[in-house]
Amino acid sequence: MAETTAPRASLVSRNPKFRALWLSATVGVFGTAVAAVALPIIAAVELAASDFAVAALAGMAFLPWLLFGLPIGVWVDRWKRKPVIVWSLVARIASLATLPVAYWFGMLTVTHLFVVAFIAGLSSVFFSLADQALVQQALSGDELVEGNGIITASGASADAAGRGIAGWLTVVMGASNTLLVQVGASLASLAAISSLRIEEKPVAVRERRIFVEMMDGLRYTFSTAPLRAILFNAALWNLGGSMVASLMVLLVVRVLQESEIWLGLLMAATSVGGAVGGLSAKRLTERLGSGPVWRWSMVPGVLGYASLLIMTPGPGMVIGLVGMFVMGVSIALNIVVGTSFRQRVCPPAMMGRLGAATRMVSWGMLGIASILGGVLAEVFGITSAVLVGVLLAATAPMVALFGSLRSVDRLEDLAREPLPAD
Repeated sequence: MAETTAPRASLVSRNPKFRALWLSATVGVFGTAVAAVALPIIAAVELAASDFAVAALAGMAFLPWLLFGLPIGVWVDRWKRKPVIVWSLVARIASLATLPVAYWFGMLTVTHLFVVAFIAGLSSVFFSLADQALVQQALSGDELVEGNGIITASGASADAAGRGIAGWLTVVMGASNTLLVQVGASLASLAAISSLRIEEKPVAVRERRIFVEMMDGLRYTFSTAPLRAILFNAALWNLGGSMVASLMVLLVVRVLQESEIWLGLLMAATSVGGAVGGLSAKRLTERLGSGPVWRWSMVPGVLGYASLLIMTPGPGMVIGLVGMFVMGVSIALNIVVGTSFRQRVCPPAMMGRLGAATRMVSWGMLGIASILGGVLAEVFGITSAVLVGVLLAATAPMVALFGSLRSVDRLEDLAREPLPAD
């Protein structure tokens, strides 16, 4: 009789450490998605803020990466990561809870919104860097693509659900009150991470000079051709794409004069695409190679963003839904491949600093792009500013298709040999 092999249990069921991290991240993404829809609607509808303020508000969540990402990366490498995640969630819950309270008492202002968005973004820096480092410890090298694919897919699904329901909730109960859902989701994320049982090795006692350690992380980030290519690709995409994303609420509510529900649906379509991309990443990289998947992933994503420019009120909004779904698939594939490669090559003791330096550049662009988008919207108009964002995003796949990794079939093979410096 031929032997049969029982199907292997899923990573979520067989790895309790990964399961706790996955639950915490997924529930947290749901809450963050609700806030991502609610905050700009509070500014645009409840507070009647200017076009610049509405667009720039999106950048406040990412500006801390540009300003503080490097030193926080050093601290995350020095400290145990689980307590960092716990306290970052506590800070997020406390800051966001002030917004509905201020609204109830008639004290909510645009300045208050900006301050809370910045604090929530700062807590996200600590959370993200510590979480990424713990995922590396919870998984083996061969499990990284599968694990990151699951996290990306479930996170995108949670993001889709959060954004989809948030658009409806802002109409039914008001945008400020909708933030109570985000507070509840953060509490659930806190409970999930508290259940994590992982033994973190104590950091070796040595002379600690924060500036030197920051520079170590920055130098490592730019030290090899593959790391540089992945970083520049992400940074250019975030510069253009975030400009488009920060202007989406203005495009829907003020240019097309459509309901906030459509805004939530457009954002949800992106996240549904992200779920499909995350779940498809392992199979596609095995069949086509991680190199080609990474290089070509963002080409349809640019077309997805461009679809927003041809949307029209009513049924014409469906064009944008399809485009944003395609964009979500594209970016998820790119993120899974790029993140898995960095986790494969980076020493565990350097993971926080690598993540900080990488995101300081790539996610720092998100803050700059939102402010730039707001300026362009005020000067040239909302639609013209969206067009500029699409054109900037189109430069990202050019780096992948014509850069140093243009002929690499399997990025993971580069992790098994000395990485080229040029």
